[in-house]
Amino acid sequence: MASRKSSRGAGGSPSPGSKRETKHGGSKNGKKEGLSGSSFFTWFMVIALLGVWTSVAVVWFELVDYEEVLGKLGIYDADGDGDFDVEDAKVLLGLKERSVPAQPTSPDSEETIQPADKSHVESEHKNADVELEEEIQSVLHEALHSQPGEGHEDVDESINDQWQEKEEVHGETFEAPTTDDLLRELENEIPEAYETPDSDQKDADLLTDDLGAMESEPYEAPVSYEYDMDVEKTVSDPEAPEDGVHGDYNEDHEPKHEKQTETEDTDEIIEDFDIDKELSVESKHTEDVVANEPEESEMPVQAEDYSNDDLVGKSEKETEQDKTEKAKKKKKPKLLNKFDKTIKAELDAAEKLRKKGKVEEALRAFEELVNQYPQSPRARYGKAQSEDDLAEKMRSNEMLQKAINTYDEVVSLPNVPSDLIKMSLKREADRQQFLGRMRGSLVTLQKLVQLFPSDTSFKNDLGVGYLLIGDNSNAKKVYEEVLSLAPNDGFAKVHYGFILKAENKIAESIPYLKEGLESGDPGTDDGRFYFHLGDALQRMGDKEAYKWYELGYQRGHFASVWQRSLYNVKGLKAQPWWTARETGYTELVKSLEKNWKLIRDEGLAVMDKKRSLFLPEDENLREKGDWSQFTLWQQGRKNENACKSVPKTCALLERFPEATGCRRGQIKYSIMHPGTHVWPHTGPTNCRLRMHLGLVIPKEGCRIRCAQENRTWEEGKVLIFDDSFEHEVWQDAENYRLIFIVDVWHPELTAQQRRTLPAI
Repeated sequence: MASRKSSRGAGGSPSPGSKRETKHGGSKNGKKEGLSGSSFFTWFMVIALLGVWTSVAVVWFELVDYEEVLGKLGIYDADGDGDFDVEDAKVLLGLKERSVPAQPTSPDSEETIQPADKSHVESEHKNADVELEEEIQSVLHEALHSQPGEGHEDVDESINDQWQEKEEVHGETFEAPTTDDLLRELENEIPEAYETPDSDQKDADLLTDDLGAMESEPYEAPVSYEYDMDVEKTVSDPEAPEDGVHGDYNEDHEPKHEKQTETEDTDEIIEDFDIDKELSVESKHTEDVVANEPEESEMPVQAEDYSNDDLVGKSEKETEQDKTEKAKKKKKPKLLNKFDKTIKAELDAAEKLRKKGKVEEALRAFEELVNQYPQSPRARYGKAQSEDDLAEKMRSNEMLQKAINTYDEVVSLPNVPSDLIKMSLKREADRQQFLGRMRGSLVTLQKLVQLFPSDTSFKNDLGVGYLLIGDNSNAKKVYEEVLSLAPNDGFAKVHYGFILKAENKIAESIPYLKEGLESGDPGTDDGRFYFHLGDALQRMGDKEAYKWYELGYQRGHFASVWQRSLYNVKGLKAQPWWTARETGYTELVKSLEKNWKLIRDEGLAVMDKKRSLFLPEDENLREKGDWSQFTLWQQGRKNENACKSVPKTCALLERFPEATGCRRGQIKYSIMHPGTHVWPHTGPTNCRLRMHLGLVIPKEGCRIRCAQENRTWEEGKVLIFDDSFEHEVWQDAENYRLIFIVDVWHPELTAQQRRTLPAI
């Protein structure tokens, strides 16, 4: 462009200055030495047009395969962006410094070197790089100084020779990664950037996530694509607590995939790698996440305002170390090995289809790549992702199982980049949990820990895996190991505190739960941990409990400071105490009150003759005393043997499906002896109301508090309250107290919800 501009100035369009020069001192006959301006411009245009037409001919007749050239130039990627461009050329020509520091691991992080040959290969590799840089400088120099249309073939051949030479070097020295090699490679691994839980961080681009976990395997209640998608999703333990200390760790997540997120509108494969410190403890109990604000129908509750207390989370002022760590977290994973870089254009094209939601086309594209390049880890991973997406679209467990198998195949291939191993196994474990295959998931997580023992996030995931199958002992060992390696790991702390509290080590659990929540680490902002910390503080007589309940409410984990159930359906009327008319179950209440003596007498007969049928409360709800229960229905299932002892009572109840069909409640006798105190606690769900029919009630000394109001029982009368609100019981009478408990569906639940809500 500079020559064209100068030629115009000198010849084609003389400037005013040049005219003046001719007039006052130029050659009188108008002639100039050398070529005239017009002839120079003409020759310049002829040469330019020839160059243009030559370039058109090269492209039109496909004389040069540019994609192949660019693919091969990819090996000279100097700035780590995955391709060869002007910036890379500047680096190789010495015009710019390398922007990415050399990794302390093997020359290429995607492949590992056998220990015996490591030093030899490193020196050979460095020599090869020096030679390659010299060669590429000369090639580029020639290309830059050649005439238009020339040099393409030479560059192609030169690069091809270099590629073959480098291939030979790697072919002699690089082998499939062993476990030890992968571990060495991991020393410089990408820190986890989990943000989820809840994450819902998304799919394989954003791992996490969060896991789509379900019920523990022994109960055979997987949440899968065949499950009803329109209702609250929770699969609970048949032995779920009556009043919900929430001691079980079975995570139950929405049975759906995290949606794919397209980070940029580009053809390139962009993988934002978050190995979530997660195991996304996306709370089992946030099935239908509780509203952030109290429902309009909720009774106003007077509570201290702790909203300004700065208890949780790190300071807004970040240290330089925090900023450095965040920068590391944003580092893109390396998913392509040497071979995959040569087919990057094909991989990008298939990935673009997947990103655009053309799942079937993407799957076909990746299947073709796998057939054509069976040793390509990235092609097989793309196939697994596409099968995963298609399973979501089809709601097919069979297709999801194919995806799980393909994720597993990725890891078995040679020369798989460690980041890709992590992502594949992480997603495989997640999908196994989604199908309810907890033990299979545990095996996959164990494999991750074996491959990457220095990565505490995988140990954290493994700990959750043990908790999901009820193996608290092994989970405890895992978290003790994590805390020995990373004493400030907030995720490990809250889970370790959770386990200690389940062991009734109340005082010991508090600092772990508190410090874990205060850390603000990913995976700690979970309703269960606020719940258990508050409960532990209450049992120690510490009023700070309500600060944590307030924070849990502000974070959206609780419906209010007082209503702290964790299995919730959003929008149901919420108030501590109810009347029979408000519930709409007046016939049931009338029947209970009319027949209270019949119910009492059958219960007393069992106490006299079959006292062993009354089982002690075993959910750690008592501070002291003696409290036992005799259950007739649980989770909507009738106990036939129990009903044989109280046949008239059971026959009476059969007429009321709102009670016998309530799969989130029980029907039972409850006897409490003098000197008993039941800790403040909440039930597990807002989907039920609880009726207490007084049968044998001492005149003084027995009372119940729900939220901030105390009441007492009367023989033959029914009390109705919502046990998702905090309640507490004292029995300081001189004789036992016997009541009959009947749980009923919350009256605002639809018939569809009553049929499909999972049992508790």
